[in-house]
Amino acid sequence: MNVIDKRQPLRHPEKAKNALNPVLRKPEWIRVKAPMSKEYGETKRLMREKGLHTVCEEAACPNIGECWSRKHATVMILGDICTRACAFCNVATGKPGAVNPMEPENLAVSVAEMGMRHLVITSVDRDDLDDGGAGQFVQCINRIRETSPDTTIEVLTPDFRDKDGALECVIDARPDVFNHNLETVPRLYPTIRPGARYEGSLELLADAKTLAPDIFTKSGIMVGLGEEMDEVLRVMDDLRAADVDFLTIGQYLAPTRRHAPVARFVTPDEFDGLKQAGEEKGFQLVASSPLTRSSYHADKDFEDLVKARRGL
Repeated sequence: MNVIDKRQPLRHPEKAKNALNPVLRKPEWIRVKAPMSKEYGETKRLMREKGLHTVCEEAACPNIGECWSRKHATVMILGDICTRACAFCNVATGKPGAVNPMEPENLAVSVAEMGMRHLVITSVDRDDLDDGGAGQFVQCINRIRETSPDTTIEVLTPDFRDKDGALECVIDARPDVFNHNLETVPRLYPTIRPGARYEGSLELLADAKTLAPDIFTKSGIMVGLGEEMDEVLRVMDDLRAADVDFLTIGQYLAPTRRHAPVARFVTPDEFDGLKQAGEEKGFQLVASSPLTRSSYHADKDFEDLVKARRGL
């Protein structure tokens, strides 16, 4: 199996140009404590026992200690090998293995054991599958509904490029939140997200809202990749034109020196300004901070929004 593991020493000539990318020193506001809590250890144990992958680990998320201590994890289904090679992502690239038929059951058991109130399910890109992996999302949603009916479910899906009917079957499974990240501004797609199309991702989000207007839609971007702030504001306008409800904005952190380098660290004040701009443009919820990630505090944010809607 030809797999490019971006976490290991470079062995792929096409990636050589990224081998010596410069590293900017992290400012104080981006630093986090190493995970040490008992709850963190319990969450890690359960993920291992059930053979589940998490984007928390695969993407080297800086918030893993905090989230796992609260028993909040973002589960990554369909394996840990992606068919694409985005310049920001730490997940290995190559030819994935077979889909695990026990994954929906193992996930449902884990959710019930952890007592999760809100679950985020994401996946690697599976361009090798006829449905892009949509069917596995559906099975996971359905099984969790059976075993943990009070758990709200958020899906963070790939773009299902050229997979007819994939989006429709995921929406038919009725997740509470449909999330698909734009990741960056359109100008940077050729170098940062070469396997995707900006317009295609926007269309996916717009179609999801058209298919089910009552399901929340969500998207996120990273900043610090070389974008200009006016480009970020135009992305916000594009997302609102697609009727997207929630927006997340966080600082890009290069997992290794072989990934796209950090162009700059955006200040907390700038993140506050982006949050205000997003709220003024009409997003129902905007999470914008250096440590914000697509799933960071997703459980609390969703719970708070539902309470606000109910006047609680």
